[in-house]
Amino acid sequence: MPFLSLWFPVIVSAVVIFVASSIIHMALTYPKADIKPLPNEEAVRDAIAKGNPSPGLYFTPHCADHKQMNDPAKKQMFEKGPVAMLTIFAKGAPVMPRLLAQWFGFCVFVSFVAAYVARHTLHPGDDGMLVMRITGTVAFAGYALSNISDSIWKGQPWSNTFRAMIDGAIYALLTGLTFRLLWPAA
Repeated sequence: MPFLSLWFPVIVSAVVIFVASSIIHMALTYPKADIKPLPNEEAVRDAIAKGNPSPGLYFTPHCADHKQMNDPAKKQMFEKGPVAMLTIFAKGAPVMPRLLAQWFGFCVFVSFVAAYVARHTLHPGDDGMLVMRITGTVAFAGYALSNISDSIWKGQPWSNTFRAMIDGAIYALLTGLTFRLLWPAA
């Protein structure tokens, strides 16, 4: 099957996911539970600003290697807390058009990977449920599974991961349905 025959479902599914995610994150309230304000935000912001960190991912207390974790002073820092992973963004308001463009690009990429796997496992005219199952499973892997790693290694609350996986399941269902409806005939 020529891959060009799958570009239409790739783009359509990316648009469907982009619109669905916009509705979920603007109209529904459950994504608002993912991020909480600090109780003393101004004091924390002032303390971070004094260090003037460049954009990046930071961990405190920081250990350059595993040997430092056995240092009694480091152990005490961990016990005393806080233990935190902090993402610093560039100064200024988020540039939503750039972030939305990156999200759309990611949606295209996930749909492209689903189409790639489907192209090598399915044939024109295959059963719609099979098409939906293959492309939806690949889409679920793309949209949902990385959140598990974020809970394991970056301290993301498991409740956030669960909500993100619900989103991923919705996006996977919509991706699979789009491919099912637009799958090339025999």
